Amino acid sequence: MQNDVLFEIGLEELPARFINESEKMLKKHTIQWLKEQRIAYSDVLSFSTPRRLAVLIKDVASSQTNVSKEVKGPQLKIAKNDDGEWTKAAVGFTKGQGLTTDDIYVKNIKEIAYTFVDKKITGKKTMDVLPSFRQIIEGLTFPQTMRWGNETVRYARPIRWLVALYGEEVIPFEIASVRTRNKTFGHRFLGSELVLDSPSDYYKLKDQFVIISQEERQSIILASIKSIENNENFRALKNEPLLYEVSNLVEYPTVFCGQFKNEFLDLPKEVLTASMIEHQRYFPVEDKQGNLAPYFIGVRNGDKTAIDTVVRGNEKVLHARLQDARFFYEEDQKQPLTYYLDKLDYVVFQEKMGTVKDKTNRLSILVEELSHVLNSDTITRKHALRAATLSKFDLTTDMVNEFTELQGIIGEIYALHYGEEIPVATAIKEHYLPIHANGDLPETETGALLSISDKLDTIIGCIGVGLIPSGSQDPYGLRRKALGILRIVIDRKWEVPVEQLLNITIDMYEKQSITDFNLNGLTAEINAFFKLRASYMLRELNIEQDVIDAVLHQQIGNLPYTIEKAKILSEKRQDDAFKTVHEALMRVLHLADKTNDTTVHPNILETESEKELWHAYQNAYTAFQHADIKKDAQSCIESIASLAEPIHMFFEHNMVMADNKEIRENRLALIQQIVQFIKQFADLSLIEWKQHF
Repeated sequence: MQNDVLFEIGLEELPARFINESEKMLKKHTIQWLKEQRIAYSDVLSFSTPRRLAVLIKDVASSQTNVSKEVKGPQLKIAKNDDGEWTKAAVGFTKGQGLTTDDIYVKNIKEIAYTFVDKKITGKKTMDVLPSFRQIIEGLTFPQTMRWGNETVRYARPIRWLVALYGEEVIPFEIASVRTRNKTFGHRFLGSELVLDSPSDYYKLKDQFVIISQEERQSIILASIKSIENNENFRALKNEPLLYEVSNLVEYPTVFCGQFKNEFLDLPKEVLTASMIEHQRYFPVEDKQGNLAPYFIGVRNGDKTAIDTVVRGNEKVLHARLQDARFFYEEDQKQPLTYYLDKLDYVVFQEKMGTVKDKTNRLSILVEELSHVLNSDTITRKHALRAATLSKFDLTTDMVNEFTELQGIIGEIYALHYGEEIPVATAIKEHYLPIHANGDLPETETGALLSISDKLDTIIGCIGVGLIPSGSQDPYGLRRKALGILRIVIDRKWEVPVEQLLNITIDMYEKQSITDFNLNGLTAEINAFFKLRASYMLRELNIEQDVIDAVLHQQIGNLPYTIEKAKILSEKRQDDAFKTVHEALMRVLHLADKTNDTTVHPNILETESEKELWHAYQNAYTAFQHADIKKDAQSCIESIASLAEPIHMFFEHNMVMADNKEIRENRLALIQQIVQFIKQFADLSLIEWKQHF
């Protein structure tokens, strides 16, 4: 008989940013657990609200699936004596599996006969297995955890109740002094306790003002916003992160519309939207012309009762916020630009790396160096240097002190106020980009140049003073910054080795007098750190890991070019027409460790095939060099592929390991030259050419 199974973890309110990933993790681990426990089911549904995480497992079998496991025993010559009788070894082997020697059968492995038995494993009753699901609940991980009361368990928030049902029966276990029951709880203020007679009763939480599906809450919010837009003839600004966050802040969403005074529209749009989005979790509103309108849309955790009072309360709170913002905005602009620049001397960037002023000085050095390497024009270099000097001045303003998320944005607005050129002001805003792993990139060359300078300075500086990311710990966001650098390099199509950018920064730091700074032995680790980020980016482009390893075997190099190499090799590994080329190249790569000598003496090349390979290699190498200068990956692989036939003919008519030492070493040197030539493109020996075997 099949039954549904329900597990619910009741919690104090979870941070909204935890909920989606926690729900996905719970569902994923549940499916893995069911597979490991050999429990059949038809579907796994997951649910979440700020106060709960849950899974509903449909049509669960009454017992584990029976399985037959093949178990290998001793070799046949050990299992039987000379008289053909089973030995103690055979008897002991079968007894240990709960079987007899009558169950033995023989199979050959690499021409050696072994004994085998099929061990039958009878499944337990599902109800006897289900209590072990507590391990899945306890094993959930969160960005931050806490302990409460006298408990030793660490969790995102205190566990207040647990539901565990198999049909009508409670699954017994306990976590953090909380025992499983068949009772859950509705909305904190509008709902009450709900007794569940079966897992399917879980949907009755809607009657207790709890929408258990995040997707459904999101749909309700979107539909309500759409209705308000149609009625009021304006539109809410699209903001996916805000939508996800708000839908995870409420259990029963009710959408409302409020307004604020027109006089606040004189403030910059970014200030108004930050006040609404970041501080109040409101959706700002635009009119049909795209201008910000004096309205906002909010979401209440509850029903429509006294909604007018709720609206007025939210309007008062926003009014106070906007008054503060206007005060800071007006007060800031009463001071000259030099006032804020001077204050940077008193703001610590990092205790071992000096002040923010020290950082802007380093940025000026890096911008100067990198602009030459990247062949930036004179105007771009001039603007980038000015932007480097001003890049952090807004950190000392009252506006950014109150609205930290506006760093850079306020810098741009104030820079224009102080008469700075538009490219300089834009670069100040753009140098923080990308803010998130997949966030927007700088649109200007000046902004991109300042952005990578800022990120390189932070990464190398932090590593140099011992702040190396480990595990999930990365308080300065170095991984994200490294990924941002690589994304900018690709976006701008900068043809400069990534390692060169790193070396410029390392050299700059080594000339600084920073007491606790030490990069001895860490250059390789820094390169490996960036390689991991590059590997991640290539996987995101659906490049196979073995191809990634092949193109990154030495260094990242010119990243746009490296990506083109990877794409071509990814295609070639699926191309049967490339099989002959691959086989030829692998024949020489397998001999790569026979010598390090690459000195070929053409006068002692003996056979025609040997001479032909030498000439083919010279022609291929010349063609490769021309293509490599142009970063033409397709022509490079074609020049390498042209060696396939000469290589096959060479191995057909020559003994590489000839008795004559001089001839043998000369042939090995020729092979080593070809190996080094191939590896300039990629280490093809690392690629699994699966369909070729």
